[in-house]
Amino acid sequence: MGVLTFCLNLTLDGCVDHQEGIADDETHAFFTRLMDAAGAMLWGRVTYEMLESYWPAVARGDGEAPSAMREWAVKLEAKPKYVVSSTRTDFPWTNSHHIAGDLREGVQKLKDATAAGVLLGSGKLATELDRLDLIDEYTLLVHPRIAGHGPRLYQGGVPGTRQLELLSAEPFRNGVVAMHYRRAP
Repeated sequence: MGVLTFCLNLTLDGCVDHQEGIADDETHAFFTRLMDAAGAMLWGRVTYEMLESYWPAVARGDGEAPSAMREWAVKLEAKPKYVVSSTRTDFPWTNSHHIAGDLREGVQKLKDATAAGVLLGSGKLATELDRLDLIDEYTLLVHPRIAGHGPRLYQGGVPGTRQLELLSAEPFRNGVVAMHYRRAP
């Protein structure tokens, strides 16, 4: 069975707005390494649509993009992508698949079938999957910024405190700190 790792950028005050992070070569290279090691990506519909509107064009070479961004885009194009949605069923982006029906069953089936693990990159979906005790590890990139606005991580709340064990903390030159945790036994 593969591990489900929730991986996300956030500011010091917990804001998960994708426009508030530092999107430089170092950050993209880190996410590319994470994606290389994982067997699949998992998102909610909103995150999928945001990514679908930008990254396929970068992968095709449309427009200018730094090499780290293009590398990420090309690898993301090839990676299996799974989307949880109750409102959309057509996902035309290359290697995209729909998870419908019972959320616990669908995500557990994906974990069981993906020995290399699954990267989860949607904040709202993470809240739901944490409520179902399906998240095994967390990789959070904390950016040296205070956004002062939302959306916030776990804004919808979880039923109880999660004890985590720190596996690693990696500071970047840009001030970001990547922290990797797993659920404590």
